[in-house]
Amino acid sequence: MSTDSKLKINQLLGTNPSGIVYLSSWLVAQGYSLDLQKRYRSSDWFTSIGTGAMIRSGDNVGYEGAIYALQNQAGLFVHPAGKTAFSLLGKSHYLELSQKKVTLFGGKNDKLPTWCLKHDWGVTLDYYSSSFLPAEIGLTEVELNTFTIKVSSAARAMLECLFLTPKNQDLLECYQLMEGLNNLRPNLVQNLLENCSSIKVKRLFLFLAEKASHSWLQHLNLEKIDLGSGKRSIVKNGVYNSKYKITVPTEFANGEL
Repeated sequence: MSTDSKLKINQLLGTNPSGIVYLSSWLVAQGYSLDLQKRYRSSDWFTSIGTGAMIRSGDNVGYEGAIYALQNQAGLFVHPAGKTAFSLLGKSHYLELSQKKVTLFGGKNDKLPTWCLKHDWGVTLDYYSSSFLPAEIGLTEVELNTFTIKVSSAARAMLECLFLTPKNQDLLECYQLMEGLNNLRPNLVQNLLENCSSIKVKRLFLFLAEKASHSWLQHLNLEKIDLGSGKRSIVKNGVYNSKYKITVPTEFANGEL
C-alpha cells in the first residue's frame, strides 16, 4: 500500500470513533474511492459486513455502531425507540427487559439496509417504519463508549410503546413505564401530543398519565390535542373508559394496579 493510502487511512481512523460501521457510499463522498476501499479490505484494515458496509478489522461493533452510521453517514431517522430507548436512558431498571431484542423506529420511507438486517449483532432488530410522530420532535442524544446516537426521549418512547400496543407491546407494562415518568416536561409532551397522528396513542397516553396521577398532566392544554371521535377498542373483553372512549384491560378498573 502506498504511503498516501496509509496516510488517508490513518486520518480516517483518527477522526472517527471506534465501534462504528463505515458506509461505502459515505466513504466515497469523503474522498475514499471504491478502489481504495477495496485495497483497505485487502490489507485487512477493514472487514466487510455486507454490501456497502464495513467495520475496522478487529473492532467490536454492536447495533449501536450501525445506528451511528445510519444517522450520521446516511442521514436516516432510524433510532432506538420504545423500551430500548427507556433502557438506554436508564429509566427501565424495574422492568425485565430482554437484551436480545432491540426496538427501532424510522420514518415512513426509511428502510434498514440489507447489511444491517442480515449482520449478526447479537440481538434481534425489531424495526417499525412510521410517521405517526414528526422526526424532529422528542429525540435526545445518548453518549455511549466512544460516540453518541440519537434516541427517543422518555416522552416520545412512551408514545412509541403505546403505538405498538396491544400486538407488540403489553399495555400493563406501558403503565409501569408511565408510573416512572414523574418529571416529563409539559411543553414537550404538549408538542408531541399535538403533532401525533394516532388517536389511539394519544388517548392511551392521557389515560395512563391520569391513572398515574402525574402533576405535569394539569399543565397540558387538552383543547389543542385532537382526540378524534368514536370509540377505540384496545383489547377484547376489557373495560370501557367513557372519558377517553377506549376499552382497556380489566386490571385497570378492578383495583389490581
